[in-house]
Amino acid sequence: MSLPQNWRRQAGRYRLQGIKCQNCGRMSLAPRSICPRCHSTDIAPHQFSGKGEIYSHSTLYQAPAGYQAYIPYTVALVRLEEGPLVSAQLTDVDTDQVQIGQKVEMVTRKLREYGDEGLIVYGYKFRPVLKGE
Repeated sequence: MSLPQNWRRQAGRYRLQGIKCQNCGRMSLAPRSICPRCHSTDIAPHQFSGKGEIYSHSTLYQAPAGYQAYIPYTVALVRLEEGPLVSAQLTDVDTDQVQIGQKVEMVTRKLREYGDEGLIVYGYKFRPVLKGE
């Protein structure tokens, strides 16, 4: 990943910012200029709450290049309160404690390092909602 590409993707990765169609209300994390549902071009930025629940999950014991330091780790499909599903790594949880329907919240964490320049990429992960929140 190049440094400029990293900067362009910060809003989505650091703040869970996506889009909302002003015509039909469909929300998406993927940046789009046309709504996939109604084909409207009336698209506006949307800030997601970062709260949701685990829809599905899996624990990885063999990781792709760049992620070996994190194994084993759990990835999940999280259904956000606003509706969209997002795939993300879980953090701050034991793999045997993860349950479908468990309430989670987005946090910003280190994802990985790239290349000889040492570009550190941060992004969203999800953790169980802290007690009392």
